Amino acid sequence: MLKIIHLTDTHLVGRGEALYGTDPSWRLRACVDDILAAHGDAAFCIITGDLADRGGRPVYELMKEILSPLPMPVHLLVGNHDSRTDLRAAFPDAFDDGNGFVQGRIETPLGDFLMLDTLEPMKHHGAFCERRAAWLSEALAKGGEKPVYLCQHHPPFPVGIAGDDRLAILERAPFERAIAPHRSRIRHMFFGHIHRPISGSWRGMPFSTLFGTNHQTALELTPYLSIERALNEPDDTVWGSPEAPHYGVVLIDAELVVVHQRSFLAGPQRFVL
Repeated sequence: MLKIIHLTDTHLVGRGEALYGTDPSWRLRACVDDILAAHGDAAFCIITGDLADRGGRPVYELMKEILSPLPMPVHLLVGNHDSRTDLRAAFPDAFDDGNGFVQGRIETPLGDFLMLDTLEPMKHHGAFCERRAAWLSEALAKGGEKPVYLCQHHPPFPVGIAGDDRLAILERAPFERAIAPHRSRIRHMFFGHIHRPISGSWRGMPFSTLFGTNHQTALELTPYLSIERALNEPDDTVWGSPEAPHYGVVLIDAELVVVHQRSFLAGPQRFVL
């Protein structure tokens, strides 16, 4: 069995600074402490973007410091709040697909994790251009018949929250063409951006996402599932929520992908049932 950790949307700011009334770096340290105490045996950790709230090399250096106690490899992706240049200055070993995008492959005995870059600089919606799609097509083809797990920041579909749906991957055709011949091999899609625990399936492919480690999006649902309709809504407000954060603990074997969510702020609260 393979155990991995999934974090998303850490939104770090300067050391000791608050964001929406809470300290993202303090919360990430608490998350790291909990991983060490409960799941230090995980094979690796994936953080699916929005690592920093406003970019900045010192913020990524702070992230490196906070993550340094983790014994497993930590793989970083970029989101709409990130800077590729600043990330690479602090993490020179960050993924690079040869075209400047933060994309790469993690090989495991249970399949390949393909790490995708959906950042469009100076925009908050997601993007996946032909160059990124060409890399994905080649990576999928090289994998033969191995199972695949996609990891990215933005989803390519709506989730029923208008403020988030208008910020999904808007030009989806290159992504859809790249994965179309390989859909039967895609066991799971892990993403961030939404700041809510959501799971389901898209065109037969299972997916999951999580609360961020600092702040969340309010559950304000639309009566439709449509990116296009969300884009036409007159109110573009994204509503926040003070719900408590968590991280994902993912268990994978040849037959199952199980995603657990673990809260990390309440402390150990175990009792006999």
